[in-house]
Amino acid sequence: MTRPLYLEHDGKVLLVDLAGAGPQKAVMGRISEICLRLPTETEVRDMGITWTERRVNRIKFGEAHHEVVCALPEIDWPESWTWKDKLISDGGVHPLARESVYRSMHRVVSKVVITNAKHEVVMAKVKRGFFTGHWTLPGGFVDYGEHPREGAVREVLEELGLEIKIEGQEILISERIFTSEGIQFLSFTYHCNLSEDVVFKPKPDEIEEARWFTFEEALSRAASLFDVEALRAME
Repeated sequence: MTRPLYLEHDGKVLLVDLAGAGPQKAVMGRISEICLRLPTETEVRDMGITWTERRVNRIKFGEAHHEVVCALPEIDWPESWTWKDKLISDGGVHPLARESVYRSMHRVVSKVVITNAKHEVVMAKVKRGFFTGHWTLPGGFVDYGEHPREGAVREVLEELGLEIKIEGQEILISERIFTSEGIQFLSFTYHCNLSEDVVFKPKPDEIEEARWFTFEEALSRAASLFDVEALRAME
C-alpha cells in the first residue's frame, strides 16, 4: 500500500517526477508514459514543507490499495505548483493524482422540504441509487451550469410530477464525506408550501411511492443525514 500526500493550496497541487524531484507542472492534453506523481511524506519534508492533515482517502485500483493523505500545506501562494484543472487532462500524471483531484470536487445536490397547511412533509420512496427502498426528500444531483434552486425545481417535477416555486434562500447548506473513499457532497435544501390535495405522479423508474408524513414520521423515516438535518432546521 502506498501513502502519498495530496497537497492543495488555492487550486494548485504539488507534483513530483518519478525520481521525487519537484515541484513539477502538468501539461494539458499530454499523451505520454507516466512521468509525474504525488509526492511521499519524506519527499515533502525534504522540500522544507510542513502540512496539516485533513483526512485520508482510501482508493483501490484493481488489486492495489492506496491511502492518500489529503493535507493543507503551511506555505504561502505556491506559484510553482501545477493548477489542479490542468492536472486532470495530463496523461503523464499518475492516475492516483488525477483520482485525488476528482475526489476533491463537490458533488452538488438539491433537496426540497415540501410542506402543507397541516405541517406535513412530502417524502419519496426511491427505487434506485444509494437510498433504494428508503424514504427521502425529493431532489437529486444539480446539472452542470444549473443553479441549485433550479435543480431543486427540476428534480421535483421529474420525480413527483409537481410544478413548484421556491421563494427566498435555501434553508440549509450541508457538506459531508460519507465513506473512506472521500467522495464529498454539498447539499442545498429549499422549502416550499403546497396544498395537501396535490396529485403525485411518481417517475416510474425512480420513485416507488410519494406521500405526506408528519414531521415526526418524516424524521424517523429519513435515510439521508442531509434530510435529517434539513427537517430539524424546519422544526
